[in-house]
Amino acid sequence: MKSFFQMALVVCFISAAVVAGLNAKATGFERSRILVDGEVYNVELAISPEERSRGLMFRTEMAKDAGMLFDFGGPRDISMWMKNTFISLDMLFIDSNGMIIGIEKRTVPQSEAIIASPKPVRFVLELNGGASDKMGFEVGEKVEGLPR
Repeated sequence: MKSFFQMALVVCFISAAVVAGLNAKATGFERSRILVDGEVYNVELAISPEERSRGLMFRTEMAKDAGMLFDFGGPRDISMWMKNTFISLDMLFIDSNGMIIGIEKRTVPQSEAIIASPKPVRFVLELNGGASDKMGFEVGEKVEGLPR
């Protein structure tokens, strides 16, 4: 009986790991790691127009060390919104050199209000709402590990 219980437990753990892996791949986003002020974040990359348009829509949760990095390919004025996004986010606006040039904190879920970059940026990093204050991220800090 003990070995049956152990085998059932192993099968449950393996099944959970497979499902978790499938859920991670189901988003369809490429993944990477970046470093913000000494903190490592596992990010999904929104590179194509379709990926940038979908972003974190319809997500109901996100791991505290996770985020999404929007890469616009070059500096431009960026406008974001929270339509169909169910979790509050912090948006870090990052220039081509990796410098944080603006932070929008604790965005309002599902809001259609426009959130504009303070000046042209190449990247926007979305983290869980409150992460910037909790980690002490500030304008002028450098983000490392960004795509070239």
